[in-house]
Amino acid sequence: MSSLTGLTLTDAVAGLRARAFSSCELTQAHLDAMAQARALNAYVLETPEKALAMAATSDDRLARSEGGPLEGAPLGIKDLFCTKGVRSTAGSRILGDFTPTYESTVTANLWRDGAVMLGKLNMDEFAMGSSNETSAFGPVVNPWRSSASNRPLTPGGSSGGSAAAVAAGLALGATATDTGGSIRQPASLTGTVGVKPTYGRCSRWGVVAFASSLDQAGPIAKSVADAALLLKSMSGHDAKDSTSLPVETPDFPAFVGKSVKGLRVGVPREYRVDGMPREIDDLWTRGVEWLRDAGCEIVEVSLPHTKYALPAYYIIAPAEASSNLARYDGMRYGARVEGPTLTDVYQLTRAAGFGDEVKRRVLIGAYVLSAGYYDAYYLKALKVRRRIADDFTQAFEKVDALLTPTAPSAAFGLGENASDPIAMYLNDIFTVTVNLAGLPGISVPGGLDARGLPLGLQLIGRALDEGTLFSLAGAVEKAAAFTARPERWW
Repeated sequence: MSSLTGLTLTDAVAGLRARAFSSCELTQAHLDAMAQARALNAYVLETPEKALAMAATSDDRLARSEGGPLEGAPLGIKDLFCTKGVRSTAGSRILGDFTPTYESTVTANLWRDGAVMLGKLNMDEFAMGSSNETSAFGPVVNPWRSSASNRPLTPGGSSGGSAAAVAAGLALGATATDTGGSIRQPASLTGTVGVKPTYGRCSRWGVVAFASSLDQAGPIAKSVADAALLLKSMSGHDAKDSTSLPVETPDFPAFVGKSVKGLRVGVPREYRVDGMPREIDDLWTRGVEWLRDAGCEIVEVSLPHTKYALPAYYIIAPAEASSNLARYDGMRYGARVEGPTLTDVYQLTRAAGFGDEVKRRVLIGAYVLSAGYYDAYYLKALKVRRRIADDFTQAFEKVDALLTPTAPSAAFGLGENASDPIAMYLNDIFTVTVNLAGLPGISVPGGLDARGLPLGLQLIGRALDEGTLFSLAGAVEKAAAFTARPERWW
């Protein structure tokens, strides 16, 4: 790993402004690292020419003491974000070589602030997955390896490419999306920081839809400060997205390092689930002590409807997916399989274009929305969702934030849960409640398990109170003193 690719985003931006190195040098170092790390399969498309052109433009601005807060910083972009003139596939065969003629709002905000695009990052197809094994481009391999085995491990999903790229030094930071844990779970499994902001904080315009009431963009980064810097640029009201919140974007980096003394942090008793590994429980206990030592008051709280969150999520999300993915029919864009009739074209295109997991969820979604089952499943799930949101509202009358584990395990082997969808879905057990309630959450690396694999702690906050989460996450990060990095094997 080059010394430049080992920098945090915050340090890299400072170095660029101090003219310690150029954006072209920084970008080339990352492009070289990407070329040497193709065994990880983190990128589905590298854009070296575009990256170096953007870097040269940034160097010109920096030479004039101009530029934005991310000027010259090379980032990776999850392939769910539409990028003008650059192929965008959502990890699916059905989009083929689709090349958008427009830019997603989130990526446009990053380019406005001077960031450089290294390429498009691998992901679970249409963001449906917890292991990055449903991608049409093959699975991403976690740069971390267990001390007990050389077996390839998952980086988590659906933002597995984003997490792996940041952990391996293939980008200073990355965009990601979170529908049920797809930022926080891969961050936990790769020793990175992942933020799922409040629903509506970041525009969804130009982000390929999975479940519209749950999807939210956010960053994966090397540190809490880096994540705050990225989220500030990614956020903002967007008139093109009806769910975008018309609120000012706070100065998120200013909250990192701020005292947390006097804050009340809740520990939900329902998150102690049967079969949870002892190491996860021990890390959670250490996290409680770290925050207590930082001056926080720890309060046990109850979120009684937590046990219904996963089943409710796996009714609502597939229902919305079945509606959103109806547009992929071989007619307007993407792949097309010819057939003798219009119906045959639809059926053949979708059969060839969608992977097994996407087909499974579309079928589930169509079933729960069908006549005779809508009330029994979908409507009931919406009522449970309301109860889950109410649980959080009541908890936040007593506390300022909640502390939980991020994921129920460290990284597991590729293929380990591939034949058992229920086991795979259980990876989201600690994260889906946040999406159902539209709240912000952040995963911070807290330590390593006995096999030398990273484990994460999750902080959950009130709607639009990411600032408090950044302060608490900074305190956890400082106490955990997590500096471990994957040993290079690729």
